[in-house]
Amino acid sequence: MQYREDRKSGNKLSILGFGCMRFPRNLTRIDLNKTEQLVRTAIDAGVNYFDTAYVYNGSEEALGAVLHNLGYRDKIFIASKLPHQQCKTADDFERIFNEQLARLKTDHIDYYLIHNVPVTAHWERLQSLGIEEWIAEKKASGQIGQIGFSFHGLLDSFLKLLDVYDWDFCQIQYNYMDENYQAGRTGLLKANEKGIPVIVMEPLLGGKLATGLPKQAAELFKKADPDRTPVAWALQWLWDQPQVTVVLSGMNGMDQVEENIQTATDAHEGMLTAEEAATLERVIDVFRSAYKVGCTGCNYCVPCPQGVNIPGCFAAYNARFVTGFISGMTLYITSTAAQSIEHNAGAGQCIKCGACEKKCPQSIPIMQELEIVKKKMEPGWFKPVFSIVRRFV
Repeated sequence: MQYREDRKSGNKLSILGFGCMRFPRNLTRIDLNKTEQLVRTAIDAGVNYFDTAYVYNGSEEALGAVLHNLGYRDKIFIASKLPHQQCKTADDFERIFNEQLARLKTDHIDYYLIHNVPVTAHWERLQSLGIEEWIAEKKASGQIGQIGFSFHGLLDSFLKLLDVYDWDFCQIQYNYMDENYQAGRTGLLKANEKGIPVIVMEPLLGGKLATGLPKQAAELFKKADPDRTPVAWALQWLWDQPQVTVVLSGMNGMDQVEENIQTATDAHEGMLTAEEAATLERVIDVFRSAYKVGCTGCNYCVPCPQGVNIPGCFAAYNARFVTGFISGMTLYITSTAAQSIEHNAGAGQCIKCGACEKKCPQSIPIMQELEIVKKKMEPGWFKPVFSIVRRFV
């Protein structure tokens, strides 16, 4: 296993982290026997970063039970998350945190994140409730090691969030298809410049870069290296970048654990050759050729006066056609439900003021395209689902 240093703490973190949201299930419940086998194999191979969250149904309890059974708590770093939308008073911080400690069967959480802070207004609300004082108390007592935030939002918001608090780390969605989406590479580099370790989630775009590749893209990978899987290509693209500290993988099968461990064992920064990088660029071009809207995610069109997440709307709309309906709709709901305290940030908020079109370097007819996105991505059930998601993001 390869390790990279968390420069804030000096901790040596395995470059492969275990994302615990997708533990194997037996119908609706997590299968503890299978989960224990996966966790044991990963830890024995050197994986030492495990990421869970309060809102991952059953995940904290399962991880806590498995670590207790194995006696492995002190071998790893646990990362979990505070669902800030569920916190109405300062007492909620303490209540939820204590519940998490009980679930995880531990007296401390090594890496604690504010779950999905997409705009500075959300952090300012938490400040008004006393979050900074609470964090300081927990860090002083040793109950929290490092404090960070996870992010699904626009680049401009991410850059601002990096400066509003002395963060110990952050977590972003990042993969070779999302290089210019959300925080993206620009955000990655800025965080690294500030000495903030970056944990990467969704390295396989919800599995689509593993099993949902367009046929032509899969053929390009196979031609370049018949023995390398699409998963390995995706992970190596990330580990090639020294600014990436840990890559989380939501592994739920022994084959996935073993393959990812092997890939991590051989990984190092600067590992991709010019020819391999060119292959990845051709694969990306295949994806883009299927896009309905030629948006590059440059973010010049935002902020929108009405709060519409224009790049996020187009990315989700494109994903619906490239990687499937469910993937696209999931991305759309995530991209639009968390951007504003007052309302969603979907295409339906557009009032056709035209401010965005004046700034688009691709000359995309944004107002026209947003109208199409609204019709395709905001069906009758969108608002009820949006209301439910708002409680967790």
